[in-house]
Amino acid sequence: MNDELLMHRCLQLASLGGGYVSPNPMVGAVVVYENKIIGEGYHKVYGQAHAEPNAINAVEDKTLLKNSTLYVSLEPCCHWGKTPPCADFVVKSGIRKVVICNSDPNPKVSGGGVKILKDAGIEVISGVLEKEGRELNKRFFSRHEKNRPYIILKWAQTLDGFMDIERKNESKEDYWITNDALKVWVHRLRAIEDCILVGKNTIINDNPHLNIRYYNGPNPIRMTIDKDLTIPINRFFFDNSQKTVVFNSKKDYIEGETTYVKLDFSKNVLTQIIHYIYSNIKTSSLIVEGGKFTLESFIKESLWDEATVLVGNKNFYKGLLSPKELIENKISNKIYFGSDWIEQYYNL
Repeated sequence: MNDELLMHRCLQLASLGGGYVSPNPMVGAVVVYENKIIGEGYHKVYGQAHAEPNAINAVEDKTLLKNSTLYVSLEPCCHWGKTPPCADFVVKSGIRKVVICNSDPNPKVSGGGVKILKDAGIEVISGVLEKEGRELNKRFFSRHEKNRPYIILKWAQTLDGFMDIERKNESKEDYWITNDALKVWVHRLRAIEDCILVGKNTIINDNPHLNIRYYNGPNPIRMTIDKDLTIPINRFFFDNSQKTVVFNSKKDYIEGETTYVKLDFSKNVLTQIIHYIYSNIKTSSLIVEGGKFTLESFIKESLWDEATVLVGNKNFYKGLLSPKELIENKISNKIYFGSDWIEQYYNL
């Protein structure tokens, strides 16, 4: 097995921590002896053991470690946090070679882990599948390089570009745009990302749960912008089933699972929201799921990294046009789900 194949296995293992380790990165590790994997591990839950000790502890015959190589998808940490420094653990294990995918962008680490390994006489190779590693941990890199969460815009639209019908007294349920397979995909996305934000009209008109029902995983922290606190309290949004944040101009207050956060609406509201997510709840990703005004606000501020557009194979012929024309010059990718598909755009 070559280095890239073994690092690919590390990234596979790391991805199993998606939705459970934020704001920490997803990390996987394997221990290899004579071209055979003898130990595997990944960071499973925030605050618990990291990938390196999990992989090393999984090796049954510890006498093999001195002739083994550790492959790990991110530079071993070198500081005390919820757990001891992984770099020190690797040194004490007796391993003499370490192959790394990405350097850690966290200034508390950033080369410090590699230095500990090299100072102990361990051979270190870095940069194996570096691009793939950055993609996996794009949320973590955004947090440390941009000082903000990774922001994903998401909406569904018809073939003719409408994201909603003309609103009167019609039920949204009668005008569902995409198929059931995409429902599962959307709930998987919610399970992986930390927070989800919708505008107040989305809550008033659609009464969404904004939780995980078609996939396994943790519910995101749901959020909305309600300047004057006009959303009816009987909406699912206020059912205390998961952590909820209401950005408003009236009060700072906590009631059950709902936190009211007072903002200054004479200043840029979006930057205040992003600062709150980054600094107060310390999470690494945000889905902006609508409505159109909220989505366009993020696009116009260029406060987004990725846009996920779900396209249903139907036409509305009239209604509320999506903001797709504002992002169409960005790099895109297309994934088919039966007769429907997802278009992914990147704000590079």
